Amino acid sequence: MSYPVDYQPTPKLLRDRVVLVTGAGDGIGRAVSLACATHGATVVLAGKTVKKLEAVYDEIEQAGGPQPAIYPINLEGATPTDYDQLTQTIESRLERLDGLVHCAALLPYLSRIKDHEANDWMKIMQVNLNAPFLLTQALFRLLEASDNGRVIFTVDRVGTEGRAFWGAYGVSKTGLDSLARIWAQELENNRLRVNRIDPGPTLTALRKRVFPGEDGSTLKRPEAIANAYLWLLDPANSINGECLCLDQPAQSRHRPGSPMPCSPKDTSPT
Repeated sequence: MSYPVDYQPTPKLLRDRVVLVTGAGDGIGRAVSLACATHGATVVLAGKTVKKLEAVYDEIEQAGGPQPAIYPINLEGATPTDYDQLTQTIESRLERLDGLVHCAALLPYLSRIKDHEANDWMKIMQVNLNAPFLLTQALFRLLEASDNGRVIFTVDRVGTEGRAFWGAYGVSKTGLDSLARIWAQELENNRLRVNRIDPGPTLTALRKRVFPGEDGSTLKRPEAIANAYLWLLDPANSINGECLCLDQPAQSRHRPGSPMPCSPKDTSPT
């Protein structure tokens, strides 16, 4: 489905709410973190590169947003114990969690399955699939306690379409999409919502790595899609179990809330 192209979040949309964003130091994660802070959220910046997280922290403070928190974590090697510790830290210091946005992803290269390095395969699965599962599971109790908890998974159509050469990345995104769908159906607390966003081709470091010769001026920037994440984080939005495909036509051309399949017009990662 698509979201309202004319959606304008109110200045204090996320006031007094706490949102954790993975991959917050760069790309879509950075853009979402800045947007959440701009609209009143206390943002927990999660990622592996402290220097990048500190830069986003400084941007938020300089813009006058609520003081964020930095939580360095390497999803590639994190264990269930690490995620439990993260949960305890958030509960003891911030006392709540209202939103969880999964933006972190790993794609070192494209490869035929038969040539894929086994170690790289496992690293990609760990970051793109196992980590979102373990992190969401660990934080689930806090999210359920929120009056309007929200979880957003960032997915990619190369997974659902099963395209050649996308290897572990494609398989992991297939799994992530299925994980989000199942979780949304299993919800017993109707205040909690689980949804997905397929950003489509976006100018990120991940995309530049696999398409180094691509003209970046033809791609949308991460900041251009941040409002879609805000729309799903909006406490007034009751949508559950849907996927926003950001290359779809504006929702104004369709019945609000009507599901739409993701378009196969591009098979590249965000």
